[in-house]
Amino acid sequence: MMKTEKVVDHIVTWLKDYATKAGLKGYVVGVSGGIDSAVTSALCARTGLEVLCLEMPIHQAPSQVNRAYQHIEWLQDNYEHVKMTQIELTPVFDSLVESFPEVKDEESRFMALANTRARLRMTALYYFAAFHGYLVAGTGNKVEDFGVGFYTKYGDGGVDLSPIADLLKSEVYDLGRYLGVNREIMEAAPTDGLWGDDRTDEDQIGANYDELEWAMSMDEYGKSADDFEGREREVFEIYKRYNNANKHKMIPIPICEIPDNLR
Repeated sequence: MMKTEKVVDHIVTWLKDYATKAGLKGYVVGVSGGIDSAVTSALCARTGLEVLCLEMPIHQAPSQVNRAYQHIEWLQDNYEHVKMTQIELTPVFDSLVESFPEVKDEESRFMALANTRARLRMTALYYFAAFHGYLVAGTGNKVEDFGVGFYTKYGDGGVDLSPIADLLKSEVYDLGRYLGVNREIMEAAPTDGLWGDDRTDEDQIGANYDELEWAMSMDEYGKSADDFEGREREVFEIYKRYNNANKHKMIPIPICEIPDNLR
């Protein structure tokens, strides 16, 4: 069983040491109203360094915006060095969409625009990081970052460091309970917030995080779909499909190495 208090202390020390050695003043975190960004921002706040929470709605569901605000207010009530800025990116996004040519494949366009939202937010995070001398703290967990690759390359995957990327989703919730993250966030269905509606991560993937954690562990044991039946086989196949399709996000960028005899 995870030693939650010691894990929190370990991550907080790691965050503080990293920023101090880099000669930077603190962290900027995109706060979405979900558990991952709530835990990440709380961990950053516990370092005692400056923390800027950005709320960056793009046609966002009001419930997500409200949860983000409530969490940031809670942080500010408990940590005097936490600041907040809201960047309304909806008009920026809409203007960008209008500049793109129309296409017939609406499904592919819709997916591309969802990822564009994440990349706009990454741009905003790095603007404030550069302006204030902060690091961009990533909010991805282990299942998202190294299991199914459920994030946007150069979007929410574009960060300086990842404090919770070695934690399974269930472990992130354990930290959330220990840190005192509010009930609304703890109970909210996980969502990437990229679609402007109420679809959840489970709606998109076809499996919940408990199931994906199980599939990830079975894959690490070298199991295959043929080892399972029924729902277990279905979940394992979902996991492998995402894992294979998103390998390009999880491995270093390929480099075409020039042979010595050609130099």
